[in-house]
Amino acid sequence: MIDSMTDQKSAADEKTLDRIATQIRRWILRCTSQAGSGHPTSSLSAVELMVDLMFGGTFRYDVKTPEHPGNDRLIFSKGHASPLFYSLWAAAGEVSEEELMTYRQFDSELEGHPTSRFRFTEAATGSLGQGLSVGLGMAINAKYIDELPYRTFVLLGDSEMAEGSQWEAIQLAAHYQLDNLIGVLDVNRLGQRGETMYGHDLEAYRQRIEAFGWRCILVSDGHDHAQLSRAYESACQSTGQPVMIIAWTVKGEGVSFLENKEGQHGKPVSDDRIDEAMSDVGDVNETVVGTIHPPAEVTQRQVPSQTPLPIEYELGEELATRDAYGNALCRLAKKYPDLVAFDGEVSNSTRAKQFADEHPERFFEMFIAEQNMVGAATGVALRGKLPFVSTFAAFFSRAFDQIRMAPYSGGSVTFVGSHCGVSIGQDGPSQMGLEDIAMFRTIADGVVLYPCDAVSTEALVDALADRRGLGYLRTTRGKTPVIYAADEEFTIGGSKVLRQSDQDRVTLVAAGITLHESLEAYDVLKERGIAVRVIDLYSIKPLDHATIRHAADQTEVVFTIEDHFPEGGLGEAVLTSLSDHATPVNCLAVRKRPLSGSPDEQLDAQGLSAAAIARAVEMHLA
Repeated sequence: MIDSMTDQKSAADEKTLDRIATQIRRWILRCTSQAGSGHPTSSLSAVELMVDLMFGGTFRYDVKTPEHPGNDRLIFSKGHASPLFYSLWAAAGEVSEEELMTYRQFDSELEGHPTSRFRFTEAATGSLGQGLSVGLGMAINAKYIDELPYRTFVLLGDSEMAEGSQWEAIQLAAHYQLDNLIGVLDVNRLGQRGETMYGHDLEAYRQRIEAFGWRCILVSDGHDHAQLSRAYESACQSTGQPVMIIAWTVKGEGVSFLENKEGQHGKPVSDDRIDEAMSDVGDVNETVVGTIHPPAEVTQRQVPSQTPLPIEYELGEELATRDAYGNALCRLAKKYPDLVAFDGEVSNSTRAKQFADEHPERFFEMFIAEQNMVGAATGVALRGKLPFVSTFAAFFSRAFDQIRMAPYSGGSVTFVGSHCGVSIGQDGPSQMGLEDIAMFRTIADGVVLYPCDAVSTEALVDALADRRGLGYLRTTRGKTPVIYAADEEFTIGGSKVLRQSDQDRVTLVAAGITLHESLEAYDVLKERGIAVRVIDLYSIKPLDHATIRHAADQTEVVFTIEDHFPEGGLGEAVLTSLSDHATPVNCLAVRKRPLSGSPDEQLDAQGLSAAAIARAVEMHLA
């Protein structure tokens, strides 16, 4: 344990740090009081932890170049401590006091919890339990991809240590021996509604975290500069292990009527007590500016892009789109040198293993820890890489919180879900992705693609790698025939009209596995004298509104066919597009509880087989 033994810093250094800490406390109180909201007590507890890190000589950062490849990275996993976060940058001279007082205003970059709108935010936080995973991704990038010397520091709250995602990140960081990842655990004892699980018991945290393979440094007083100086110095000397600094702190430190008091979480100091709080904190020369040491002069490696080999499949060739996904990663590896792959211990099923075998230095096994996988991929993306993240589509649902937060950080991540729908067959409902389209459609500015064959899959993987933002690619377990020529072009937001005539009475809109059932239904209905149009709506979001509306103009009814629950899926996307249109839309989807059984049995039982589609059309027209 680091205690209050003889200090190694000079008195002048401590005096400067004290002045910075005092000024930051005043800013925390003032900006939250003026905003009428915020979390001053959670910020006050971590002031010295962060002041000593940033201005005590440990943190290396070029404030004029936030994207400098050698910059250390600082993530506030306890994002509600944003008043402290913004005040640190004010102390560094990069945020004016006037800007600081815009905290939580509608048009201010200083939002209630940090997002990418603020120029020094590494990752959007606030949904607790995510920052360490993002930090793990940044540390992986530094150690294994870019081979850069920067360190990643993550400020953690003791309340969020109850989150399972934290322990996913902790075990993966030890597995990858990330000695460039340093957690700073603010043990202030109090959560939102009372005491945390272990209160001020530092040893309880040490025993658990060390058991996962981390090196722990205990600090008996997290407001003491001497202890913190030695803790950071020791942490930066670790080899082969990530480090957790576990510090005893006081929630509301510096304000007598807030210190270690329950019921004060998330409450600014009222106007009638702000002067009393300021008096407790004390006066300071407000011109004080903290100095951050510069990073090492390093150059990020640049690997040139190379033209990939052309797509090569034969019409009629049978191949699962998940196989085409694996092929596409390998084929496009040289075109996108920043492309990396993450998988949740199912790479032999998702087919990411093909990329892992050919490019092991760019593949990272995340094991059965999907929340951490998404967070780590976000961290890698924020360092300029293009992560493709694969698992069974159903298992992304447990990581939806991490998925929904990723766009607020600003990185580009592509998710690839295999084993979609009832058509996976005998494995049963636990393995069936039946909610994934709905889930990913809710992401603002996100993309949802569902190719039906190998050619369209490869083309769409390319399109996603070339695009910035969040994307989702849905792949199929079973083999499907190649229906497109190898040089067919596919664009995000497009569709393909595969069958049409001037006599069409019905439009069938499908994607993926049900596109093939719809083509078979077309043949059946044609023999019975019923002309139908078939549209491959491979881009579910954004959707090709013009083609859908044109088809609705020219036919009597639109049928949507999808291997997905009706709520939020392809059918609802089409319904939204045609919400002001007179042509009716009938949505064929998975409406019964799925069972184990063959793919053909499953599709027929749900009314999604070719025969069932044909029957539904005939019944409507009868």
